Amino acid sequence: MAISIQPVQPGFGAEVTGVDCCKPLSSADTAAIEDGMDQYAVLVFRDQPLSDQQQIDFTRHFGELEGYNTLGHVRKKDDARLGAGIADFFNLNKSSTIMSDQDRVWFFKLGDRLWHSDSSFRPIPARYSLLSGRVIPSWGANTEFADMRAAYDALDDRTKNEIEDLVCEHSLMFSREAIGFVELTDEERDAFRPVRQRLVRIHPVTGRKSLFLSAHAGTILGWTVPEARMFLRDLTEFATKDRFVYSHTWRIGDLVVWDNRTTMHRARRFDRAEIRDVRRTTLAGDVATIEQAA
Repeated sequence: MAISIQPVQPGFGAEVTGVDCCKPLSSADTAAIEDGMDQYAVLVFRDQPLSDQQQIDFTRHFGELEGYNTLGHVRKKDDARLGAGIADFFNLNKSSTIMSDQDRVWFFKLGDRLWHSDSSFRPIPARYSLLSGRVIPSWGANTEFADMRAAYDALDDRTKNEIEDLVCEHSLMFSREAIGFVELTDEERDAFRPVRQRLVRIHPVTGRKSLFLSAHAGTILGWTVPEARMFLRDLTEFATKDRFVYSHTWRIGDLVVWDNRTTMHRARRFDRAEIRDVRRTTLAGDVATIEQAA
């Protein structure tokens, strides 16, 4: 069956058929998927009952995995449920019971409900993220995606000129403090030290500009903190208007792939008495945005 990519809405988000993600991809299918990512930024593959290793193998068709270490989470290494190369985004603890609503890991996970871009807090931010739906709650738990290319295009010329050369600092401390999670250890604060990212980034293949926004962004170099945060909040409010957003309703077996270079996303609320088991692999980025020519 030939690969087919059909948009779910004009220019942003598409559903892919004719691909078995559990099996090796041909070079032609890999290229077609990459072309689809460049065009639509979010691709949905239905009915993909992946194992963790199959998800990792599929991800590697498109580049190198991003390395996972203590940077990016408060979960201790000894408490990890999954093997190397794959991150868990479910609400179970190591004993396979639903984690307490007082667990600091749960508090930390709640930050994923803010609009963000994966690994924007790393010097070289992530390329693609791939999320596999293994167990889906009966209510809620959608993932929403915002098209940062279209949002940039829709800005007025004055704002485009104003933001062209701006550099922000990104840190997990900014996003977690925004929801009241402030009790970080000295070791965590050291791991979450801010990194610099351009506010406007250029896609390396299409050359298209997009906003690089995230809840992890908390300062703008040369600006006061209050003014920077209000400006970033205003930009985020604009960039996440309904006309820029695709909301994905999960089914078991869905694999959703998105390009962090051109999107933001957020998880939505669900019944925490039910299990949500989704697992993410992440492709390493290839360049620091700060090295991008203005």
